[in-house]
Amino acid sequence: MNFTTKQFSELTTYELYEILQLRAKVFVVEQDCVYQDVDGKDFKSLHVFGLKNDKIVAYARIFNAENSFKNAYIGRVLVSAEERKQGFGNDLIKASIKAVKMHFNADKITISAQAYLQKFYESHGFVKIGKEYLEDGIPHIRMDRN
Repeated sequence: MNFTTKQFSELTTYELYEILQLRAKVFVVEQDCVYQDVDGKDFKSLHVFGLKNDKIVAYARIFNAENSFKNAYIGRVLVSAEERKQGFGNDLIKASIKAVKMHFNADKITISAQAYLQKFYESHGFVKIGKEYLEDGIPHIRMDRN
């Protein structure tokens, strides 16, 4: 899978629609979590996404440390339900880490991970920081990568 990284202004309307549709499908519908996904932060982030058969199936957004975070930050990490057994999550995290290094020249990265994914993120060099907390009613943990 090839991954693309774009600023908000570089996204086509079709790409933006697919991204927002996929985020709503995973985070709002599938996880049964009502929250404001379109939060105004998309303008300040870079969007990392992977295509399969010309359809976005993997996505994350990344932020520079200057944008309200102490470290660079990876968020909204998802792979469509139909593609989760293909290893695309690993590919997405690797592409996101690479994009953080390339675009922000940063090695320190923070994520707010859903707690059940701790081992997955540990396999990519992230370490749990602090205690578990609820974010939009779902158990999360802060994880950092140096």
